[in-house]
Amino acid sequence: MPVAEASDRLQSVRRLLEEHQLDCLMVSDAHNRRYLSGFTGSSGYLFITGTNAVLATDFRYVEQATTQAPDFAIHRMGGRFDWLASLLQDLSAKRVGFESDDLSVATLETIKRALREGKGHSSAPELLATSDLVLGLRQYKEPEELWLLERASDIADRSFEAVASSVEPGMTEAMVAWDLERTMRELGAESVSFDIIVGAGENGALPHHRAGERPIRRGDPVVIDMGCVYRGYCSDLTRTIFMGDPDDRFRRVYNTVLLAQVRAERDIRADMTGEEADELARAVIREAGHGEHFGHSLGHGVGLQVHEQPWISPRSTNVLENGMVFTVEPGVYLSGWGGVRIEDMVVMEGGRARVLSKAAKLEF
Repeated sequence: MPVAEASDRLQSVRRLLEEHQLDCLMVSDAHNRRYLSGFTGSSGYLFITGTNAVLATDFRYVEQATTQAPDFAIHRMGGRFDWLASLLQDLSAKRVGFESDDLSVATLETIKRALREGKGHSSAPELLATSDLVLGLRQYKEPEELWLLERASDIADRSFEAVASSVEPGMTEAMVAWDLERTMRELGAESVSFDIIVGAGENGALPHHRAGERPIRRGDPVVIDMGCVYRGYCSDLTRTIFMGDPDDRFRRVYNTVLLAQVRAERDIRADMTGEEADELARAVIREAGHGEHFGHSLGHGVGLQVHEQPWISPRSTNVLENGMVFTVEPGVYLSGWGGVRIEDMVVMEGGRARVLSKAAKLEF
């Protein structure tokens, strides 16, 4: 991570410390840890104060942490949390925020016990629950992050185009999913961003169906939801194809979903709430008589995680602003028949949504 970005992110956290009257923020979430420090190891905690930044990790990662997180002092952790009381005392941290969305109750109780028993403390630091502090910062993508997201999106696009054209009746859902994963890895992906969804026929009515051994048959609509991770950043793409010549029912449903997506991508504006953006697409589907068949949110943020803020949903109060990257993915799901979902990634720029996903959509 560029030094300038790391410094800016630390300064943003320090402003949050002042706002929430905290002496220190303890960061346990692995994605937040990577975002703020650049450290990719699987074990560790960040401790950020107004003047200090410490990365505590175990002996396996000390050398790695020194290289990846040059803005942080590296503290080697001992067993359990016996080391924590002394570290917080050195940091003069009395009010310590922890990430309540990440830290388990059992771990929190272990930390509290270690602090009570810690030597040299007249009184244990106060632990205060925080929520979404770093996640809120991560909503706004810096140029380097956007570049990585565009590369991840491009890999998904190219992989879909390569594999979709070769799907034939008789192939199983799992075969198609494996072809997609293999192709993304061959194009530079480090992993998939989630288990690839291939829902053939009636399975397409299950929004989170797992690819299985069902063979794809002529006359099936097939929902393909896929994505990859490129240098830590995710992509998310959905297209729906049809085996053979699409019938009238598929054409009607597909065109309804596509119109909903086009309207949303065209009309989303900065300063809209996630609820208002969701309604742009939901109104189209509702007017077509399929309101009850669109049961999930219109979209979600994408970054170091494939699902993160902002949320684009019927009850979301997240405000959309320039620099945010999120999905637009309306769908219609009909039990016993199948479904249609079309998903793009977009970035808010100049007050409007710019579409990042380039994979072809059906045209009738």
